[in-house]
Amino acid sequence: MSLPKDFIWGFGTASYQIEGAIKQDGRGPSIWDTHCDKPGAIADGSSGEIACDSYNRTAEDIALLKSYGAKAYRFSISWSRVIPLGGRNDPINDQGLNHYVQFVDDLLAAGIQPLVTLYQWDLPEALHQRYRGPLNKDEFVADFTNYARIMFRALSPKVKIFMTFTEPWVISIFGYQNGLFAPGRSSDRTVCAEGDSTREQWIVGHNLLLAHASAAKVYREEFKPTSEGEIGLTNLGDWAYPYDKNNEKDREAANRFVEFCLGWFTDPIYLGDYPKSMREQLGDRLPKFTSEEAALVKDSNDFFGLDYYTANYIKHADTPAADTDFMGNLEKSWVNSDGQVIGPESQLVRMRPNPQGLRALLNWIHKRYNGPKIYLVENGTSVKGENDLPMIEAINDEFSSSGSNARWSQRWIICSLELAR
Repeated sequence: MSLPKDFIWGFGTASYQIEGAIKQDGRGPSIWDTHCDKPGAIADGSSGEIACDSYNRTAEDIALLKSYGAKAYRFSISWSRVIPLGGRNDPINDQGLNHYVQFVDDLLAAGIQPLVTLYQWDLPEALHQRYRGPLNKDEFVADFTNYARIMFRALSPKVKIFMTFTEPWVISIFGYQNGLFAPGRSSDRTVCAEGDSTREQWIVGHNLLLAHASAAKVYREEFKPTSEGEIGLTNLGDWAYPYDKNNEKDREAANRFVEFCLGWFTDPIYLGDYPKSMREQLGDRLPKFTSEEAALVKDSNDFFGLDYYTANYIKHADTPAADTDFMGNLEKSWVNSDGQVIGPESQLVRMRPNPQGLRALLNWIHKRYNGPKIYLVENGTSVKGENDLPMIEAINDEFSSSGSNARWSQRWIICSLELAR
């Protein structure tokens, strides 16, 4: 396997999934603390109260990273650990902030480059109660920008790569469309007490883009000139093959799936607006950018952050899209019209590894957005029986030459909760 000399391997985690210590050193509750307390929200009733206890075991974590030869480590900040109530007029928790400053220093001392994600799904509960978080554009953008500035001031120039949000698609769809993730909002009253699955996810996604762009503007104007760092948004990208490669409607549906999943958040940054397919299907349910907002969002990435885990076969739908549809009016399948299976089963029912799909996705990004620099921030699979051979095969194939400008790969360390639905 031949890779560029500046290609760097690393590992990645997220705060709520590994830190634990949810009531330690002044941390405030997040929406995930509240969500895990809901009966039936988590299949086995577990929570992040202890998780991997990483908050108290950072020295062990760094030793493990060194033993694996990691050159980089991506982690996320717990917003409610730094600002327990979350808001721009709320007090800062120095113990929480200093924890991350020290952790960055320790990583650098070990020869490991830190990559920092500002938000990976754990909104301070106080902001959800105060104004429903990212459903409120003005308040959320202002509070997130304030929080981002605090972290930039504390960690720049030591940290050279900041990521504003991880997988805004997951935040929007799982949090505000089907209610599977915190804060658990959906039109389905059998599982959620509140929510509107026809509109809320599109509002949230729109406001996440504006918050990202606002934070990126602050970083570029106030910190980048002296830190020479980078900032970007990290998105989930599943690849899509047509169910029947000879069927034009299936081919169109496959491309539409990628647009609804990835282009939703990347087209506004690189092309200036949402994909045409989304505008046509969603109508006025998809918010419109003002001219000022469009200018703020456009070109707000220094790099293209990408998470890749799986691919699907896509079949077009002949019936009109439901108001709650969020995929582009289509059907997904693990098997195509020729009986070919997308990939082996993993321990997650919604994912099957398909390394070839990553190559195709990188080429799609390269062509659509004129060759942006790509950081492959998350990828990997959970193999039944913990057999490493399929992972090794996947790694070898994922990074065979594709012509795209990919610079990083970080294996995602799975320390997750078992969700009920």
